[in-house]
Amino acid sequence: MTFRENANLKNSQVRRGGSGGRRAGGGTVAAGSGLLGVVVTVIYILMGGNISDLSGGGGTTGASTNYNSEYVSAADSAGEDDFAECRTGADANANVDCRMVGTVISVQDYWERAFSDYEPAETVIFTGATSTGCGDATSAVGPFYCPIDSTIYLDTAFFEQLEQLGSDGGSLSQMYVVAHEYGHHIQNLTGVLSRYGGGSQGDGSNAVRVELQADCFAGAWVGNAATTQDIDGNTLLEPITQRQVESALSAAEAVGDDSIQSQSGSRINPDLWTHGSAAQREHWFTVGYESGNPNTCDTFSVSADQLDG
Repeated sequence: MTFRENANLKNSQVRRGGSGGRRAGGGTVAAGSGLLGVVVTVIYILMGGNISDLSGGGGTTGASTNYNSEYVSAADSAGEDDFAECRTGADANANVDCRMVGTVISVQDYWERAFSDYEPAETVIFTGATSTGCGDATSAVGPFYCPIDSTIYLDTAFFEQLEQLGSDGGSLSQMYVVAHEYGHHIQNLTGVLSRYGGGSQGDGSNAVRVELQADCFAGAWVGNAATTQDIDGNTLLEPITQRQVESALSAAEAVGDDSIQSQSGSRINPDLWTHGSAAQREHWFTVGYESGNPNTCDTFSVSADQLDG
C-alpha cells in the first residue's frame, strides 16, 4: 500500500530491539543456525508461533515461559527517537523500517476503532537477535507475537526470506505480516489464544484455525486501511489497488504449510500443519478483506472442510 506523503509518522508504538540481546548478568543470544535452521523453524513458527514453545532448537536459546524480572533489552528506553528518520508517509514509501512504523500506526488505529476493549501493543524491530518476554530469539524464528509481554517482534530481513518462499516482495506483502501478528494480539485480548493456542496440529486443528483467523483479521484491516489516520487525524494511506491485494495474497500463499513443505523438499503432509494451506490462508485473508468486518473471521465455528472456503 502507498502512504500519503505528508502523513505524520510520529509514534511511540515501535521500538528498536538490541542486536544480540542480553539478559542481565547473562551472555548474548546464540547466533542462528543457518538456512536449514531458518527453514525448520519457519515451518514451525512462521508468522504467529510462540517461541516459548521452542526448547533451544532452530536458532533460539533459553526460550521458556519461566520469564523473570532480569529480562532487559536495548530497546527498554526507546521510543519515537529510535526512528528519527521516519517522519512522513514519504519516508514509509521509501524505507522498510519506516513502512513498518506506518503500518503499526495504521493497524492500531483500525483496531482501536473496531474493538472497544482494544489495548495497544508495541512492536520491536530488531537485527539478528533480541530478548523477549517469551525468551531469547534470533531472526531464525521469523516474526512473532509474544503473549507474555504483548509485543510483536520482527527482523525486517525476514522479508528477503519471504520472497525466497514465493512472495512478490510488494509493500502490502510486508505489511500483511505485521497485520497478521496484530491479529494474534486481538486473539490474546479476547482469550482465543488461551483457549485454542495449544500444541495441536494438523489440517482443521485449533492451531490452524488460530492462524487462519489472524489472516482474516489482517484482511479486515486491509479492507479498512485507507480510512486509518495519523496522530493529526489525517488519512495515512492511499486507496488500495487490486495489484496490492494480490501482493498480500502472494505472501499468504508463500507461508502456507503445504508451500513451505514443498519448498523444503518434504512431502506435503496435512497432519503436520500448524498454520493452514496456501489456499486456506488466501481464502481467510480474502474473507476479512472483502467483508471489512472482523466478525466474519470465526474460523472456530466451521467444519474442517469449510476452512477451504
